[in-house]
Amino acid sequence: MLTALILVPLVAALLCLLLPQRPWLEAVTAGAALVTLGLALALTARVTAVGHVSEVGSWLYADALSTLSVLIIAFVGVTAALYSIGYMRENMKELPVDVGSGQWELRRYYLLFNLFIFAMLVVPVSNSLGVLWIAIEGTTLASLFLVSFYRTHEALEAAWKYVIVGSVGIALALFGTVLAYYSAVQVLGPSYDLNWSVLAPVAPRLNPSVMRLAFIFIVVGFGTKAGLAPMHTWLPDAHSEAPSPISALLSGVLLNTAMYGILRYYALATPSLGRVYPNALLLGFGLVSLLIAALFILRQHDVKRLLAYSSVEHMGIVSVGIAFGGAIGLYGALLQMIGHALAKSLMFFASGQVGLRYGTKRIDGVAGVVTSMPVTGVILIVGALALTGSPPFGIFISEFSILTAGFQHGQGLAAMVVLSLIAVIFIRFLDPINRMAFGKVAADLPRGEISRTALIAMLSTLVLVVGLGIVIPAPLGELLRQSAAVLGGAT
Repeated sequence: MLTALILVPLVAALLCLLLPQRPWLEAVTAGAALVTLGLALALTARVTAVGHVSEVGSWLYADALSTLSVLIIAFVGVTAALYSIGYMRENMKELPVDVGSGQWELRRYYLLFNLFIFAMLVVPVSNSLGVLWIAIEGTTLASLFLVSFYRTHEALEAAWKYVIVGSVGIALALFGTVLAYYSAVQVLGPSYDLNWSVLAPVAPRLNPSVMRLAFIFIVVGFGTKAGLAPMHTWLPDAHSEAPSPISALLSGVLLNTAMYGILRYYALATPSLGRVYPNALLLGFGLVSLLIAALFILRQHDVKRLLAYSSVEHMGIVSVGIAFGGAIGLYGALLQMIGHALAKSLMFFASGQVGLRYGTKRIDGVAGVVTSMPVTGVILIVGALALTGSPPFGIFISEFSILTAGFQHGQGLAAMVVLSLIAVIFIRFLDPINRMAFGKVAADLPRGEISRTALIAMLSTLVLVVGLGIVIPAPLGELLRQSAAVLGGAT
């Protein structure tokens, strides 16, 4: 099952390299995404029943935490693939001159799209922490040319910033990986497999001095890819310049994938170091991320940059949830990852449709979306309310759980700071969305929705965004509880 999970998008990428016609590219990518989602659901049922699965001589491994990440990647991958069909058809008509035209551009897009999904799936199903590091670096290489897809000056600058900042971060994470290996040498000998299944049983015996240094490098290194401030500087440019379905994958999936890397090392560090040091480190980065997001959201004029700084906020909230700890804090942090992935991809989808209709990403260039594009306009409003943590959406539940954990575990002051920053962001985020949704529409602006497949992708995501605020299905709830237990949330 795990082998098939990572082979499906890889085979789809190879087929996209060979197939010349647009319908085949679209069908292969959408079909592969649907198969991947089916495998992810089957994996969920298997893991919640037996605890974990491993394949290929234990090189591939999945427990509840892995499976949760796989589910996020698979679902957003499906919606992004469906959304790409209509979006790229329209977008190809308006591509900048520097990009050119023709079937090769679509082949390049779908080839890289599937490679990006493949690289992200390898991260959670890798037993080896070394392979996990390689896969996270692979996500940079796969998505780099998607960020620069339009080849404008701004897109190329964003891609360069992305690769430089991301590579510095991933280099620091490599130091952390090496130090984590060294921390177990006295326990497991000078030569052993750097596998999660090998290290987890001996985690309490890891060298605490070495592990303390390793965890700093891991949080800073993988935190760079996760968008934690102050290492977030690549994120607003990359999210703003990439095609909208890729922005959805970068924000909704890639950031969670990098955060998964931090979570794996957190589960190794806390038995060795205790919870005080790792939690203090994550709390510090989480609070800084929330503060930076609040300050920069106040002054954004580009809707995609606005959404990008919202991602910095949400990764900060996840980090704070982990730091507050306990079963309820970790449960809230994991639920926040799901809620952010769904709501943020929905918002990037809606903003992409608005951009195609209005021809601009600037907030002051858009008005009356509810009138000109009624379905997209409603989705834009609902997505914004969900993303800012309004009840009854899932992010409200996750943030309430995280704040509850803070007050329960003696972090009342930090919880009050988090609550205050969330309130500031709530007000300042909804104001520009309100201006975009309502107002007078230009008389010559075409009316109606742009793409049927884009609508299917958005409505499918909307159903989950609303549904998870009403009820969390029993299998998902069990998966969240088991994932929190992997991180020590049962103690």
